[in-house]
Amino acid sequence: QVQLVESGGGLVKPGGSLRLSCKPSNRRYSSFFMGWYRQEPGKEREMVAIIGPGNTLRYADSVKGRFTISRDNASNLYLQMNSLKPQDTAIYYCNFRYGVQNFWGQGTQVTVSS
Repeated sequence: QVQLVESGGGLVKPGGSLRLSCKPSNRRYSSFFMGWYRQEPGKEREMVAIIGPGNTLRYADSVKGRFTISRDNASNLYLQMNSLKPQDTAIYYCNFRYGVQNFWGQGTQVTVSS
């Protein structure tokens, strides 16, 4: 079992930036797919960005050109969010996945408001 610890959420004004981090509790997960998802109250969780083992990238259309997902050699996961909009407000979750193994972080709140 791996624990994922997220940080970096908060309150930011429209047009501002935030950087989310997700750190695993042990070892490296270089073979895992890693991603960021978000969920608004009363809505389903949706994919924001995914980075594959070979650093292949996938983004939701709504964040393309504004958000950047990345990972480092220690399997820490990041999401740089620029030009934030009020509709980006949600709880953001990191996810590590490999086969039937599927781990989630506890979530970090991002609020974009003036």
